[in-house]
Amino acid sequence: MKKYTYSAKRSDNQEKWCVIDAKDQVLGRVASQVAYRIRGKHNPLYTPHVDTGDWVIIINADKVRLTGNKWQDKKYYRHSGYMGGLKETTAKEVLEKQPEELIKKAVKGMLPKNRLGRKLNKKLYVYAGSEHPHAAQKPEVVEL
Repeated sequence: MKKYTYSAKRSDNQEKWCVIDAKDQVLGRVASQVAYRIRGKHNPLYTPHVDTGDWVIIINADKVRLTGNKWQDKKYYRHSGYMGGLKETTAKEVLEKQPEELIKKAVKGMLPKNRLGRKLNKKLYVYAGSEHPHAAQKPEVVEL
């Protein structure tokens, strides 16, 4: 009898939609759970090179927490491409202007850095308030 490891195919995945409330949750802990779910590691069919994950909707992104002095000390950098073009913003500034970006950047950093990671990153929807337009997908609420 030949034994082998089962490798899931894209068609085997039963994709689900789930809603995660980030209110009063620590940013890194939410991001790691979301990346775990998007990647599909909670699924018994998990295969590293196949998208077996779920679609995730995060609400209340503007009410996420950071521990310690990270609101002032955590910096996000971007570069314009010109000499001296390095720009930096603190986590507090990002939260005030674009609260969704805090969670998007944290989750993106926890996904693979290849074409699969770019595809998985599109399965994340983040909203600052408690409303989202994905009621037609019948998402289930997931407690962290």
